[in-house]
Amino acid sequence: MSVLLYISMVFIWGLSWISIKWQHGDVPMEVSIFYRFAIAAIIMFIIGKCWRKLQPVKPRDQSFLALQGICLFCCNFLAFYSATLYIPSGLVAVFMATAPIFNAVHSRFFYQTKTSANFWLGAVLGLAGISLLFTGDLLKTDWSQNTLYGLFFALLGTWCFSIGNMLSIRNTKNNIQPFTATSYAMLYGCAALLLIILVRGLPFEFTMTTEYIGSLLYLAIPASVLGFTFYLILVDRLGASNAAYILVLTPIVALSASAVFEGYHWTLLSTLGLVLVILGNVLTQRKKPLFSRFKQATLQPN
Repeated sequence: MSVLLYISMVFIWGLSWISIKWQHGDVPMEVSIFYRFAIAAIIMFIIGKCWRKLQPVKPRDQSFLALQGICLFCCNFLAFYSATLYIPSGLVAVFMATAPIFNAVHSRFFYQTKTSANFWLGAVLGLAGISLLFTGDLLKTDWSQNTLYGLFFALLGTWCFSIGNMLSIRNTKNNIQPFTATSYAMLYGCAALLLIILVRGLPFEFTMTTEYIGSLLYLAIPASVLGFTFYLILVDRLGASNAAYILVLTPIVALSASAVFEGYHWTLLSTLGLVLVILGNVLTQRKKPLFSRFKQATLQPN
């Protein structure tokens, strides 16, 4: 089941990149993000009520669900959308792929969770592969003040995402199921977005085009309702660090979609990057230490 969820997540979130690109236009980004999670939250609560999936939540736990929602369904998306205003989306994906490292550090700090040497080696290989996949964007980048703004927002979004993962672990430890956590967190994320929209006086515009509506529905239902529920299940099963490695693989699907819709061309470097990403993924999931035989051999007396 974990393998099936993992593969599903790679494709679901991988295709969300092209959908996010189609959301840019006349509608303010805060409003588009609000539409996305408002639709998703309504669907989640309808499913929860009809099939009795929603648990009763204690008032104290509601505050942590609110923090989770602000991190996962508000602040991180505002940061990522803002980053794409300054730097190429591919470069944003490179920094988002550092989420496993953020999660490993935060898990160690908050929960004293240890990470294996396999994970760190796999993460390095994966990040190197992602860098090769986006070598073109990296070389074309003008390292100006705007670039620094973009990098700041990309790292801020990744940090918010990771903190949301830590809150998810806390909620799971308090017996809150992923479906319930996702439902309430989305609701709180929508409330935070609505407050921002009202304070800034942004108009609730809507673009009546197939591209905008189709991408909005995809982001709301598969990418949000299914995506975040599956992801939080994987965080519970695999740990935050291993689950977040999905974000190292999703750009591969994103590039494939870009090749179809935007004319992206594969190169020798990008192909090598793909190989490194796959090797890194296999290594992070390997339970047995990679160098165990070598260590045993060196420790044996002559």
